[in-house]
Amino acid sequence: MCSFDKEKGPGRLMKKGLMLILIGHINFILGAIVHGSVLRHISNPTHHISTEYTVTNIISVTSGLLSIASGIIAIVVSRNLREIKLQIGLLIASFLNAFLSAACCVGLLVAISITVAHSGEGLMSGCNDTVVPIDARSPISAQCPFDTTRIYDTTLALWIPCALLSAAESGLSVWCFIVGLTLRGLAPCVNSYIKEQLEEEGFPHNRRLIEDHLNPEA
Repeated sequence: MCSFDKEKGPGRLMKKGLMLILIGHINFILGAIVHGSVLRHISNPTHHISTEYTVTNIISVTSGLLSIASGIIAIVVSRNLREIKLQIGLLIASFLNAFLSAACCVGLLVAISITVAHSGEGLMSGCNDTVVPIDARSPISAQCPFDTTRIYDTTLALWIPCALLSAAESGLSVWCFIVGLTLRGLAPCVNSYIKEQLEEEGFPHNRRLIEDHLNPEA
């Protein structure tokens, strides 16, 4: 689990960083589309938004942005393995992104379940109450200023890929986090020798600088 090859490892870390950037952009765009196509319709006069929509949309957009940042850090670390500050940055960013992406995936799955179970009732907050029960799957369920069927189908069609992408973000972030532990030699990767190997590579250079400073005439 904590293996990191000095030859192939940087290339793999760079690929994972590029994947995080790509997936983060897609997830951010999907979250923005949901915001633009759904949020403006489900606001009622009291500006009350369904809780499941608010939480999942905000977390999804934030997760996309953090995934992009984590991917950039991973790419930079792959080119500078011995930089301690970058290693710590990779640890922090990947940990936060793994946690947030996992929370986003769970939140989206819960929101999808609630939406399907209640036939999209939470998405119909902007409709006028009628004697007919509100059902987003019925075209004549309530007096709404928009096509309820389209809102229901669009929301689910975007939430499902967002959940899958969030799961992928979480998995990639966990991998980057393990790489960060390996580079720093922290538990449970304390027995990895990559940290010592990187330090040994820099040691002859540091020793030469010290010797030149002590013997300037040489």
